[in-house]
Amino acid sequence: MRRAPERARQHPGRGGEIFSVTWDLQHLFRLHAASIARALRRSGASAETAEDLAQDAFLRVLDRQPADRGAEGDPRAYLFRTARNLLIDQKRREILARRDEMDDEAFSALPDPSPSTERRICARERLALTQQALAELPPRTRRAFELHRLEGLTLAETAQALGISTTRAWALVRDAYRHIRERLREA
Repeated sequence: MRRAPERARQHPGRGGEIFSVTWDLQHLFRLHAASIARALRRSGASAETAEDLAQDAFLRVLDRQPADRGAEGDPRAYLFRTARNLLIDQKRREILARRDEMDDEAFSALPDPSPSTERRICARERLALTQQALAELPPRTRRAFELHRLEGLTLAETAQALGISTTRAWALVRDAYRHIRERLREA
């Protein structure tokens, strides 16, 4: 049985040593091309486009080597990520092409995507109510909510910042959400 030629790459390791990553692209194609195409179809690509982009992902691997060592060790993940990025690029190109095809009259007939004045006023009122509800919370509960929801910390990071357990941080954030929800319902 004749094996497909393997593609070997050399990369510097941590200590300056050279290590080699070898991917048998024909084998990888047989294993993963169909699942990559299915994933692309689930992401909104047509069957034909998904097949083309799956093949393009393999061509990209032939042309370029992975930028980070994490991807080199997992060719399947690298191929899926490459295919997803190709789909994103294609969708962007399609959006730009649609804009270019639209005449001035059609463009001016498009609805304004910004919220109406009524919605903006309603949103401002809800924001004011939310701020008032936050001000009513005990300081530790408010701070847990702010760290988690507004600053984007995980519950574990919030717990660490407050010097409490993750379970307690979750309870504080939950209590804050409940209080805010109650105040919004009352209004």
